[in-house]
Order: sequence, then C-alpha cells, then structure tokens
Amino acid sequence: MRTIEVLENKLHIVYEVGDYDELRLMHFSRLPYRAEDVDASCKWRFRAMEVHATGENQGDHHGPKHTGSNPGERMKYLSHADTRNERGRKLAIELGEARTGLRATMHLQFYDGVSVVRSWTELRNESDAPIPLEYVTSFALTGLGKEGLAPWERKLRLSIPHSTWCGEAQWRTHTLPELGFQNVNDYMMKRISLTSTGTWSTAEHLPMGYLHNDESGIGLLWQIEHHGSWHWEIGNINDQLYLHLSGPTWTESHWLKQLRPGETFVSVKAAIGSAPGFDAAVGEMTNYRRAIRRPNEDNRRLPVIYNNYMNGISGDPREDTLLPCIDAAAAVGCEYYVVDCGWYSDGNWWFEVGDWQPSAKRFPNGIGAVMDYIHAKGMVPGLWLELEVMGIDSETAKRVPDDWFFCRNGKRIIAHSRYQLDYRNPEVIAYVTEVVDRLVLQYRVGYIKMDYNINAGVGTDIGADSPGDGLLEHNRAYLGWLDGIFAKYPSLVIENCSSGGMRCDYSLLERHSIYSASDQAEYRKNAVIAAASASAVTPEQLAVWSYPNRKSDEEAVIMNMASALLLRVHQSGELEALAPEMTALVREGIAYYKSIRDRIPVSLPIWPTGMPSLDSRWTSFGLVDPAGDRIFLVAWRFESPDETLEIPLPAWRGRQAAATMSYPRERAGDCRWNAEAGTLSVRLPAMNAARAFEVKLNEESR
Repeated sequence: MRTIEVLENKLHIVYEVGDYDELRLMHFSRLPYRAEDVDASCKWRFRAMEVHATGENQGDHHGPKHTGSNPGERMKYLSHADTRNERGRKLAIELGEARTGLRATMHLQFYDGVSVVRSWTELRNESDAPIPLEYVTSFALTGLGKEGLAPWERKLRLSIPHSTWCGEAQWRTHTLPELGFQNVNDYMMKRISLTSTGTWSTAEHLPMGYLHNDESGIGLLWQIEHHGSWHWEIGNINDQLYLHLSGPTWTESHWLKQLRPGETFVSVKAAIGSAPGFDAAVGEMTNYRRAIRRPNEDNRRLPVIYNNYMNGISGDPREDTLLPCIDAAAAVGCEYYVVDCGWYSDGNWWFEVGDWQPSAKRFPNGIGAVMDYIHAKGMVPGLWLELEVMGIDSETAKRVPDDWFFCRNGKRIIAHSRYQLDYRNPEVIAYVTEVVDRLVLQYRVGYIKMDYNINAGVGTDIGADSPGDGLLEHNRAYLGWLDGIFAKYPSLVIENCSSGGMRCDYSLLERHSIYSASDQAEYRKNAVIAAASASAVTPEQLAVWSYPNRKSDEEAVIMNMASALLLRVHQSGELEALAPEMTALVREGIAYYKSIRDRIPVSLPIWPTGMPSLDSRWTSFGLVDPAGDRIFLVAWRFESPDETLEIPLPAWRGRQAAATMSYPRERAGDCRWNAEAGTLSVRLPAMNAARAFEVKLNEESR
C-alpha cells in the first residue's frame, strides 16, 4: 500500500493506492488525517472517481445513486505528477483500465494561500471502439462524517442554497434525518441530491452546498462551475457517507457521450474547500473566485451603474423619456448609463428579440444620438442584449435554417416564445459577433447587459450523441465565444443577467465582471437577496438594484441605497421624479459608496446574525477589511417590534473600537461598540429601515 499525501494551503489531502492499484481518496479536510478514523474493511468504498458507461455493470445495490460504476471500479492507479504553475500547486493522477482502454487524469489545482481546490476529470479512449459515457464525477469524496465519535445523524448539518426567480440564494440548514436521510442499512436507496437540468443553472438551487461537522467544528463547501446541467449527491455506502459532484448525467439530464477512439472528454469543473464554519468557508471560496476570475478593470474600479429598467421605464425606452433620466443619473453621480430592453422594437420587446436594429420610432434621431448624450453627460453608455435567443417574431429567425437553433425530434425548441441559438454553429457565431462589433464600434457602447430569459430544456439532438451532449458542447462554444469577445474588447463590461439570478455559476462568473442578483422589484425582499447572494458571488461582482420611485418615503430610499452599498450599485427607479430631499439621500449614498469602494474587492463577507432569509425580522451583512481593523456593516430592521439588535463580532471581543453610523449621516439611528461582549448594538427606531455602519479598531487594539 502506498499513499499520496498533500498539505497545501491548510488542506490535508490523502490518497491511498491499494494492493491491486485501486486509488482511494481517504481524506480531504482542514484537519489532519487520522487513519484510525477509518475501518480497514471499509477502505474499498473510498473510490477516488466514478465513471459509468452503457453496457457496463453498475455493481452494487444502488437504486438512483451513482455508485458501483464501471469501468470506474476497474480503474487502476498508473502514476501521478506533483508540480507547480503560476497559480499554485497542481496534482494530476493518471488511472487506466485494460478492458475498455479508458484512461483518466484526475486534476487538482491549488491556488496559493486559498483553502480551496479546483477539481476536474479528463477521460481518453485509447481503444479502437467507442465508449458510451453516462456519468463521470468531477470530484468524489467518501468518509464525510468520519471525524468525531458521534454518529453522523447527530453531528452533521447540511446547508442547501435554494433559489428561484425573485427569491435567490436562500440557504436552509438541516440535520440529515430532517431531510429523511437516516442510517437504516449499508446500502440505502435514499440520497440527498440537487440537480439542475437545462440552460438555467440556478433556477431552483445554487450549484453549491455546505456540510458542517458540529463535533469537529470543520465544514466542507463546494460549487459546481457550469451554466448547463449539473448534479451533486450525498449518499451512504457501507456505513460511509460520500459526496459526488458532476456535470450533466444520463439519468438526470439526458447526457450521453460516445467517446470515440482517440477522443478526450473533460468534465465540468468543481471547487471544494474546507474551513471552520460557514463564514470562513465562504471567505475562502471568495478568495478562490477572485483567483480564477478574468483580470479586469471593472472589478477594481466598481463604477456606479444606472439602468432604466427596474421600477423605471422598464421595456419602453424612448428618446424623449430617456433624456431626463440620463440627466438625473448623472446628477447623483452615476458613471454608466444602460438602456435596457426594447430599444430595437417598434412593438413588443419580448417577441421581437433577435434582429438588433434600433427602432426609428423610439429614436427618431437615431440611437447614436442618445449614446452621444450619455457620453456628453460624462457617463459610459450601455445597451441590453439577449444574444442566445431569437423571438418567434424575429425576422432573422424566420429566414435562417433550423440548425441555427436547438432542435429535438426534427422540431425547433420553443421556450417562452423564443428559440434557443446553438453556438456550435459558426454562422451563429458570426451573426452575434457582428452585433457586438456594431454596438461597440458604431454606437460607442462600453457596457452590455447580457440577459437570458428562458430554459431551453435538456438540449439539442442536432449533431450530438444525445440532447445533453448537444447542450454541453453548446455551453462550451458559448464560453469560447465570450472569451473571444473579451479578448477583442478588454475594457467592455458585459453583465451576466438571466432573468436576474438564474445563472449564478462560475463558468460564467469566471468571465463576467458583474452579475445581476435578482429581478425582485420589492425593495425589502431585494435587501435580503442581496445580502445572501454574497455567499455565491464576490461582492465586487454582485450588482444590486437601488430603485426608489416617486412614491418612496425616506426610509424606502435609504434601504434601497443601503442594500447596495457593500456590493455593486445598480441604480434605477425614477430619479427624475424624486423630491429634492430624496435625491439628496441617493446622492449621499453614492458618494459614500465611492469613498469605500476600493475596499470592497479585497474584503471578505460575513453574516454575524446568520444567513438572511425572506422571513427575517432583522438581518445584517458585513465586509471585513483584509487588514482586520475595519468592518463595514449594514443592518436591516423589517417587521420586528424590537428597535435594537446585538450584532456579535466575537473576533474583536476585548478590543477597543470606534463605531459610527456611516449612511445616512443625519437620520435617526444609533450604534455602540461593546468591547467586553464583542458586540455592536444598533438601534433603528422605525420598522422597514436600514443603516450602514463602520467599526474601526483603535490604534492600541490593532
């Protein structure tokens, strides 16, 4: 028996090569490995990967679970390489098996100083016959509950990130028995799993999860980095719990890949980290997300964006209605102005997407005149696009062939009155590239709001081994196109929006510098979504609507502004119709944001009163400056009868600090730092109110 042991960035990882060259992942944790935590008779279940092919025996009592796979069970260790690259340490382990000629490379990429690894699997067919793949793990770990003495039913808690349109990033925490998962035998059919099928990756859940061991105090946080179909599952096998992370599968998402002789298939990527608690784990994942993200100026500068859609003029932009909005946005300090949907349509903006020619009816002087007006006001202009679809009334869609679109069984797929474009088609690539070129070069656009408002289902069967295969290859072709656009126009900002937050994943967010958190139009619910979404997106990428309208009272204006202050300001609403005192509050908020925005891209998120939920009566969210001597906080009071909230900051217990209410400066509210208790007391005298605070350590306490 041999071992491959890695200690890197506080992560302890142990592989074991058995007597028959089987590879086992015995340990992945912030804690050191204790061999005595694993019964020797169970080691055979710690398989380091699963891969299943049609016609092979799934050789255990598995039910719906992805265990007992073949040729996965027959894969043998061949060699490994432990190297370094510009990002950090890199481990690559080679496996193979003779019967099918399948070879595999398991990749683990580390990032210096970050307790998170990126994991993926590469498969190669070295035989002379195709191998029909149905399932492959990007990461597989067994022994989730092995640390500690208590049974896993009592010590493990699983946090699941629920999501929906206008209700994104809602984490709920359960013991495993509360989810109906109890240790009744060695081969339970029950599993806990999350699956997303289709082209919206986060319509029901974020592609994440967090498992905490109350006895050891250590948790495991993961994310799957894919904007198509994905799956993760937790199950038991021989009294051990496992976690499998994967992209599309045959069972869940109609994915089958005929791996032909000489071909290579690469799984989707996943990221896994370990840390002492949820906030710490998200902090590590935040640093990882920053490490993998495309370098760009937008995430350094954090300019303030105005978009006219939300609680404003919506999908009905016209030259005469836009000009006063542009004036108002410039007056409060906005730096980008984005004209949202409808600019291309004389009629209904929804059905006519796809032709992307400006409406002469809406813009009698040409849309270029409006773009020039935005420039003249000192702002960068932007336009809305939805380049992955064409509406059923699009003239272009009527004249191009079916192979431009997703099809199944000889028919175009229609979803919510739209056709899904297929980015594997070079004619589609040429068409959408021309649209972007025209906007950038002719209209001098510096910002594109890239929306995506449908789920086109399992995929397309044109030129594919299966619908899921067609979808995955389209996903990858779209990313390749996006990479080319950013290489061509490196200063162009392209927002990731999918009916708000329906594609909150790091295959897209590795590339996009900014992400629209939600379409939620009710500002109190939007506040909760904003605060919670920093668990899934770095703060400097997380765009949050601030959209007061002419009916908003003072507290509504303040909450709108406060909810965006520690993230990205997506200003909207009816600024041109606000009373002067309300406009002053918006202007004050934007000025304060500009004074602290250089700290946002380097700070880490915290939720000192727990994760926000849509039924919260009070909640809070903060950013910790990397120097550790300054915390920015926002507290929200909703329908609570209590005027005060104690916000625990235990890391600062016993240290002297100064606390101030930083926004708004001259409105009711108060705060006090309690050094002995390590808490910040805040008082908000009105319900449905929010305030921003800063806590700074005194010089002697640093």
